[in-house]
Amino acid sequence: MTQFEGQQIEILRFSDIRTNQQIQQLVQQAVNIRAFIVHTLVSDKLREELFRVARLHDVETIDLMGPLLDRMSDQFSVDPSEQPGLFRVLNESYFRRIETMQFAFNHDDGKRVEELHKAEIVLLGVSRTFKTPLSIYLAFKRWYIANIPIVLGIPAPEIIYSIPPERVFCLMTYPNRLAQLRKARQERLGGTPFDYANPDYVKRECTYASQIFSSQPKWQKINVTSKSIEEIASEIIALLPKKVEDIEGEIS
Repeated sequence: MTQFEGQQIEILRFSDIRTNQQIQQLVQQAVNIRAFIVHTLVSDKLREELFRVARLHDVETIDLMGPLLDRMSDQFSVDPSEQPGLFRVLNESYFRRIETMQFAFNHDDGKRVEELHKAEIVLLGVSRTFKTPLSIYLAFKRWYIANIPIVLGIPAPEIIYSIPPERVFCLMTYPNRLAQLRKARQERLGGTPFDYANPDYVKRECTYASQIFSSQPKWQKINVTSKSIEEIASEIIALLPKKVEDIEGEIS
C-alpha cells in the first residue's frame, strides 16, 4: 500500500482458514463490504473452493501462494505438503529451543534449585558423569532440563524429593573408569582438589551417590560408562512419559 499514496483502505486479516464453511463466510463478508480477497492458502482444495465461491458472488480474488508453489514444485520435482500452519509450528519450535537452552544454562550444576519443579528432566550425578553436555544436548532437543551435582558428604537438596520421580535420572558409572576420566581432566586442565581423581575417594563418592539414588526407588538409573551423549540422551527420552505436544515429531 505504500505504492498507492493517499489511498484510504481498511485491511482485514483472517488466519487459520481450514474449511469450506470458513471460505463461504469470508466471501460473504467480502460481498457485504465490497472488498476483494488476497490470499496465501497452501491447500489446492481450499484455493479451488475460494475461487469457485468468489466467482459465484462476483468477488475478485488474488492468489499470492498458488503460482509460487506451482513453480517451486516444478523446479524441485516434488509436490508441496499443502499442510497449513507449518511456519507457526516451526516458529514455536525455534522459540521453545531458545527457552530450553536458556533454562539449561540457568539450572546447570545445581543453580536455582528452587525452580527445579519447572524442569521436565533433572539429572543427578557425581562430577564427570556428563551432566552438563547431556543438559545442553537435551535442551537443544527442546526439553527443560536441570542438573544437580552429587558431592561426597553433601546431602542432595531437599526439593529433589518433591519432584515427580519419573523426571529424575541418576547418572551412574564404574569408579575405576571415572577415576581415569578425572585423572585425564586433572592433567589437562588442573584446578581440581588433590583427591578429585584418587581411586579410593572416587569409589567412596560413587558409593555415596548410590545411597542417595536408592533413597527414591522410582528414580531412573542410567549407566553412562563408555556411552556417547546421544546414546545416553536416547535412553533418557525413551523412559520419559510422552509429551503432550511432541514438537520434535511435528517438524521431523
